Amino acid sequence: MTTTTSTTTSTTTSTTTSATAALVVLGTADRLRRADRELLVLAGTVGETHVVVPDVPGDALLDELAAHAVATVHTPEGGPGDRLTTPAVALAEAAARETGATVLLLPGTPEAKDVAARLGVRLEAGVITDVVALDAGLVATKSVLAGGWTTRCRATSPVLIATVRPNSVEIPADRRTGITTDGTTDGTAAAPDGAPAGARRPRVRTHALEDTVPAARVVGRTELPASGRPALGEARVVVAGGRGTGGDFGPLEQLADALGGAIGASRAAVDAGWVGPEAQVGQTGRTVSPQLYISCGISGAVQQRAGMQTAGTIVAVNKDEQAPVFEIADLGIVGDLKKVLPQAVEHLRALRE
Repeated sequence: MTTTTSTTTSTTTSTTTSATAALVVLGTADRLRRADRELLVLAGTVGETHVVVPDVPGDALLDELAAHAVATVHTPEGGPGDRLTTPAVALAEAAARETGATVLLLPGTPEAKDVAARLGVRLEAGVITDVVALDAGLVATKSVLAGGWTTRCRATSPVLIATVRPNSVEIPADRRTGITTDGTTDGTAAAPDGAPAGARRPRVRTHALEDTVPAARVVGRTELPASGRPALGEARVVVAGGRGTGGDFGPLEQLADALGGAIGASRAAVDAGWVGPEAQVGQTGRTVSPQLYISCGISGAVQQRAGMQTAGTIVAVNKDEQAPVFEIADLGIVGDLKKVLPQAVEHLRALRE
């Protein structure tokens, strides 16, 4: 049983909603990431945009949201707490009912999909995952069956909940705060001070929530060491290695750094202990949709394809000319990756000189 009461930090006493509203559920109250901006751009094509954040937003975030014409930011009283999933669900449910949102958009992360599924039950809404496009009629496009088919589907319920794959939405140039002109970063650079000229900061709505649904609690956190590379799920370039690397990811890291990309890996490489599980791409790992995916020493079986086949351009480097990855590659190179990749890095560096 969930009961909800709400208070507001704004002096405005009335809430204005439009006939069509979209609610974006964000997992951070800090600066926007590229994937967050993609959700906001997509929401803007639906109607009036509202946002849910897990903690009190700072001025920098409010300025960034103002650039996306966000009307209201919904936040929980007392912060996110130590409970997993259920606080985010309760907050998003309260915000959705208050705004009358017909579309709820979430990132394509495992955590967000958990939230989406629970919201679907509470709001009696249809849930579509791994969306890569959403048209004006709320018809979603997604890739299914290990990337072998592209489908278009529409929820028959009044409310649609969709999780969106990163790198699926083009961000207009005037909203690319923190993204370099070549598009190789993940949008984490600092934004300029102050909201854009003419932009109005969104109203902040604080909800006091009482949610007694059982939930796991966080008892400790361990930060991953910073690599200086973009997050795998948001990177526009991914260089992935498999069994064919022999455990030496040095050439892949050099190429990834030259391209401003992230490191990925097959399950075989992760199981061997060569890289951490956070880098695994595939059916039992992460699903990525970068503009460029470079497969190095990976055979390209269906399990791997399920996690990367929607990439814009696929380049494969493998000594085995019969490797299945060449069937889906836009460019295939038959050769030793330890010879091919250093040549590529040398050429890229020469181009920048």
